[in-house]
Amino acid sequence: MFFKKYSPKRVGILLVIVDSFFFSLMTLFVRLAGDLPTMQKTFFRNAVAGVIALFILGRTPEKFRIRKGSLPLLVARSLSGGLGMIANFWAIDHIALADANILNKMSPFFAILFSLFLLKEIPTLSDWIALVMAFIGAALVVKPGADILQAPALVALLGGMGAGFAYTCVRKLGGRRERGPVIVAFFSVFTSLMCAPFMVRDYKPMSPWQWFCLLGAGSCAAIAQFAVTAAYKFAPAREISVFDYSQVLFASLWGILLLGEFPDGISIAGYVLIIGCAVGRWYRLQHSHSD
Repeated sequence: MFFKKYSPKRVGILLVIVDSFFFSLMTLFVRLAGDLPTMQKTFFRNAVAGVIALFILGRTPEKFRIRKGSLPLLVARSLSGGLGMIANFWAIDHIALADANILNKMSPFFAILFSLFLLKEIPTLSDWIALVMAFIGAALVVKPGADILQAPALVALLGGMGAGFAYTCVRKLGGRRERGPVIVAFFSVFTSLMCAPFMVRDYKPMSPWQWFCLLGAGSCAAIAQFAVTAAYKFAPAREISVFDYSQVLFASLWGILLLGEFPDGISIAGYVLIIGCAVGRWYRLQHSHSD
């Protein structure tokens, strides 16, 4: 296998970057879908990913079998991740997109905290410094506005907390050797069913372009989910979650190329800080004696 040539840390970092790339594409598609109810966007984002995951799962030798003891963690991962996603999508509709994004990027902090209590993974001082520096860089890019202390912003922060807890559950499921397709399929189906009643009640007819965007969002989300699920099985959150901030860079790139949103000097300083933090952390891991 290709991954066997590299250490688990390096593979985990690569997969987090892949995850960030496709999640940024998902965000672009959600934005381009226009004015649709939050639950409708969330339902289609997860339903498409669910169909893809179930198809892949059905072609595996073990089919749909869940390992003993995994069900409570799968439910916890799906509930927390689903609520976190709904909170983030809802916040995007009620506050500036930049504010919602930066608050959602608190998820790596929450992942480290939850990993400390649930997995007994003790972060080092350099772990904390790397995350803080990356978070500052992300803040420079998105420049949170004055409304960041309003109630919708607190909902966005809860979304980041939900995502952080979900990543911790994924890490624990990886320790139990639960299969990635099971984790992705369970989450996608669970959240689709959770959103379905609300989506049906407030359904808004969609144009062909909106269908294309939501199908694209779901497909990108499926790829991203497989990548992040695998990533946290290869390495602890404290070692790789900092690279999740690369999503800010990818999203900014789509803004420049497709939306005509050009970064100012402060944003560029944020890019440099994020990239410098990631490169520095990569360099340290490359020369770590534990590799």
